[in-house]
Amino acid sequence: MMRWNNKPVYICCGFTDMRKSINGLMTLVQESFSLDPFSDALFVFCNRSRDRIKILEWDGDGFWLYFKRLERGHFRWSSEDNTETMLFDIKELSCLIESARLEKKLKKKEVFERKIS
Repeated sequence: MMRWNNKPVYICCGFTDMRKSINGLMTLVQESFSLDPFSDALFVFCNRSRDRIKILEWDGDGFWLYFKRLERGHFRWSSEDNTETMLFDIKELSCLIESARLEKKLKKKEVFERKIS
């Protein structure tokens, strides 16, 4: 993620069909959000189950498509209508990606109240 420093991150609120590949996601960025997929930015999408994300990036001569599928847990994701986008910075994207790992850790350890006499 070091090469992503200072790039704007556009989060696609709502849910995206994860069957979409680079061309489908480019079209979504252009038509639904009126943004340029060739800009120096990251475009992030999540599925309805919130266990998969895709990140689309133009690097100057081609597109990168990053994909993460969680085996357990969920990403914290805005369920707003997918015609909305949110602008994040790279630190906020990192927190979003790490949210599933934190959720899994919190569920793993339960805290029980004890009386001290």
